[in-house]
Amino acid sequence: MHCPFCRHPDSRVVDSRTADDGTAIRRRRQCPHCARRFTTLENASLTVIKRSGVTEPFSRDKVIVGVRKACQGRPVTEDALAQLGQRVEEAVRGTGSAELSTHDVGLAILGPLRELDVVAYLRFASVYRAFDSLEDFEAAIEELRAGHDESPAPTTGGGDGAPAASAARPARPATAD
Repeated sequence: MHCPFCRHPDSRVVDSRTADDGTAIRRRRQCPHCARRFTTLENASLTVIKRSGVTEPFSRDKVIVGVRKACQGRPVTEDALAQLGQRVEEAVRGTGSAELSTHDVGLAILGPLRELDVVAYLRFASVYRAFDSLEDFEAAIEELRAGHDESPAPTTGGGDGAPAASAARPARPATAD
């Protein structure tokens, strides 16, 4: 590490601490030549390889922007999007690979998005999986229904076994035709 003051090619680490939720290391350094101190922030780099072959650094913000488009008009909060972005970043960093394809990032998004909002999941999956027919949508919906049937239906607080109203979809008022 070059000293930012005198450009000496060496420095000594005086102190190290974790920063940014443990995803970075803050180091306090001292130059042996001019004795001035400075701080560096070290992050593990994660690179995404796009379909065109171009590489770029992974960006949690880009994940959130893409998912936000799929969630337009849906009851999804910014906090929920931020949590989804964090889960996706943790998942892709957890692979242990320094380079990921856009396909890998897309797969990491689908699981948490499905849990967050199924309509947004279908929107995202239709673009990510390149749906080109009605049958593709039908197959994805059947897959969602099959996964939904495996989980127990929530019940009301009265213990009568009746399904509770969905929190994600408010009841529609009756309309007269």
